[in-house]
Amino acid sequence: MKCLNNRAESHLTGRVESELDSMANGAWVNHGYCGSPQPMPRVVSTIYSPQPPFPSSMDSIYKLDPPGRIQEEPCASDQTAMKKRRGCSSFIKGLWGTAWTENNSNNRERFIRTTLRELVVYLVFLVDVCLLTYGMTSSSTYYFTKAMTDLFVSSASQSGVTFQSIGTMADFWDYAQGPLLDGLYWTKWYNNQSLDSGDQSFIYYENMLLGVPRMRQIKIKNNSCKVHEDFKDEITGCFDVYIEKKEDDLSFGLINGSAWSYHTEKDIKGSAYWGLLTTYSGAGYYQDLNRTKGESANILAELMENLWLDRGTRAVFIDFSAYNANINMFCVIRLVVEFPATGGAIPSYQIRTVKLIRYITHWDYFVLGCELFFCVFILYYVVEEILELRIHKFAYFKSIWNILDIVVILLAIVAIIFNIFRTIKVDNLLGSLLEQPDIYADFEFLAFWQTQYNNMNAVNLFFAWIK
Repeated sequence: MKCLNNRAESHLTGRVESELDSMANGAWVNHGYCGSPQPMPRVVSTIYSPQPPFPSSMDSIYKLDPPGRIQEEPCASDQTAMKKRRGCSSFIKGLWGTAWTENNSNNRERFIRTTLRELVVYLVFLVDVCLLTYGMTSSSTYYFTKAMTDLFVSSASQSGVTFQSIGTMADFWDYAQGPLLDGLYWTKWYNNQSLDSGDQSFIYYENMLLGVPRMRQIKIKNNSCKVHEDFKDEITGCFDVYIEKKEDDLSFGLINGSAWSYHTEKDIKGSAYWGLLTTYSGAGYYQDLNRTKGESANILAELMENLWLDRGTRAVFIDFSAYNANINMFCVIRLVVEFPATGGAIPSYQIRTVKLIRYITHWDYFVLGCELFFCVFILYYVVEEILELRIHKFAYFKSIWNILDIVVILLAIVAIIFNIFRTIKVDNLLGSLLEQPDIYADFEFLAFWQTQYNNMNAVNLFFAWIK
């Protein structure tokens, strides 16, 4: 029987194929479906008859499978949607495909291709970061800083007092009325001819003094420390080492101006300063000098005659800024003299030469293009890290290189935000200064954060090279 069944199956299969070929294709179209049905199965279920069958119709030869057994093909719209999804997925994998987002364990060729593509993209990113970091530096920064240091730190008065040699309050006044005033106000050429610059001072004939300089001091309250019982009759005043909560906030002296009245850090928009002895607040008593040398000399003489500095003084700050248009650099200078509770004076200084106005020359605009390209790269890598985190979850943080990627991206985002903030802040500050040239130009905050920004970029470049 098994042999007979096989013979019947082969016999009927051949007849079915010949009859299918002779029939039109339209006879097999099922209009109940939007797609074409799959080809009919070659195995036909029949009942074998020993007599040779001569059917009058196809139904007597074989039976069709019921419609429900035919697999449906998706409609044209579904096929289009599926193609779009596949295309989008392949595009993302192609653009952000990395060794962490693709399974390359069984495909050595794909692994090499992915690695090479990652390497090329990262090398382009590294070149862009180098252009940004080194494009902000200039050899002129060193020479500008050296010129200001020689003028305000190393210059000596007629009695031989330099800023670094200040040891008493008398030395401070000697320096302030001598080398400081001479350095701030340049009114004559080297042949004693008058400079035709109005009331505007150009230090070394090249560096414009921005606004007016400011002097500020911080005082400590009297009786802020305890005197031993045996010395109470002899010692009537006691001034402790500097502590912010013991700051003197009472008016003193002439009581007729800002130099004799206390101002909070918020009032004068100051900031804390980390000195050699301790950290000082941005509050205190301040006096702005004038745009001319004569008026400033009179102001200093009045302060000295009325004992503006006394036993309670713990620190004096001299702040001013200069701008050199030749090299587009700002020089922000802070001279500090600390008066410890032990007596004497300890001088220190900070000279920050920074580039706050960024885009002037063709090179500056080239760096701007690199900055925009850098932003695109950071966006690209943010998406890449998100995809890797989504796939590997917490296992992603087991690799030190992934953590390094996150550090580089976070530092870059902070740098981008600060760059935008710095540009807006400088524009506002310069606008106010041009409207009121007699005010103090406080560039200390911007200079400090610009320096930190440069340091952060250097660290970021180091991490990028390590990666």
